Amino acid sequence: MNATQSGVDPKLLEILVCPLTKGPLTLDAERNELVSKQANLAYPIRDGIPIMLVDEARQIDDPS
Repeated sequence: MNATQSGVDPKLLEILVCPLTKGPLTLDAERNELVSKQANLAYPIRDGIPIMLVDEARQIDDPS
């Protein structure tokens, strides 16, 4: 699944940043989330809309 299939405008994904760190986000199409590796948070995408609230984000394990 790519950005178009997830319902999120690809141009929007280019400009979105993590609200906590202001760092880049990557699309996890499998989980339908935007991932901030710096903050170890995953922001959900619901009905094609990224929910960019820290309180709504899921904590992810640090892979390093």
